[in-house]
Amino acid sequence: MTRRPLRLVAALLLAALLAGCGGADTGPRAWHDGRIFLATGNTTGVYYQLGGGYADLISRHLPGYEARAEPTGASVENITRLAGGDMEIAFSLADTAADAVSGRGAFDGQPQPVRALARVYSNYTHVIVRAGAKIDSFADLRGKRISTGSPRSGTDIIAGRLLTAGGIDPDKDIQRLNLSLPETVQRMRAATLDGMFFSGGLPTPGIKDLLSSAPGAFRLLPLTELAEPLAARYGSVYTTAVLPKEVYGTPAPTPTITVANVILVAADMPDQLAYDLTRVLFTWQGELIKVHPEAANFTRESAAASQPIPLHPGAVRYYRNG
Repeated sequence: MTRRPLRLVAALLLAALLAGCGGADTGPRAWHDGRIFLATGNTTGVYYQLGGGYADLISRHLPGYEARAEPTGASVENITRLAGGDMEIAFSLADTAADAVSGRGAFDGQPQPVRALARVYSNYTHVIVRAGAKIDSFADLRGKRISTGSPRSGTDIIAGRLLTAGGIDPDKDIQRLNLSLPETVQRMRAATLDGMFFSGGLPTPGIKDLLSSAPGAFRLLPLTELAEPLAARYGSVYTTAVLPKEVYGTPAPTPTITVANVILVAADMPDQLAYDLTRVLFTWQGELIKVHPEAANFTRESAAASQPIPLHPGAVRYYRNG
């Protein structure tokens, strides 16, 4: 039984108990009985950290609601669980969310009823290889043991698209493993993987731990050569940026591919709740920045630019009226 049915059963039992005791009507019941679950990502990723911080803000500043961050396999799983009613809020990469609302890719023929509260910070694509794996360029990934991220994650989608753009069949030309970030890091250290993909904010705790624990044993591959073929197929959803050397203490900056993140809710969420959740995000953004610095990398103006993912009407009202 999923969490949602269990929570509904508990709520019904409570309602029956109150009725039996002659409990008075206390007004409209909070949506989903005041329980808000946030679908995040791997426990050593930025989604999980920011999700925990956001959940804390909601619990403290939105009367009648209690929120909790849940670790997941990230974007695709998050959207599926959000649309299915098992989660109330979901973090996702913008490319995966765009596929979801249009019924493409992992959601082929099945558009998902999700809306955006905000476009937030951008994820940087990390392609990390072992120094001893004889991988000097992206093309050298061919034939190697590569983790492309958790199953049903945005990382796995981006990895497949990057490999294809580089002329590598992700299912035939590499030994593809779908592993979570903690397991990927463990196997990179054990030299049972030659390389890995991960899309995350800066710094991603699991990546920082890997690179700082063994200086010189791993390195980041530059990816700008893939920008043009990606843009030709997917448009402007992917952009380029330089991953600063100071973030992980690497010898030089690394040119890479970036994609925005979005915070999603169900299309049927009440407008007032969507408004309040957006208000909480920005009113207490300073506290969220203390949880992770990526929370500083979006504004009200940039957050409203969620296209092609439609904003929830409640979020639209916040951006227009404050």
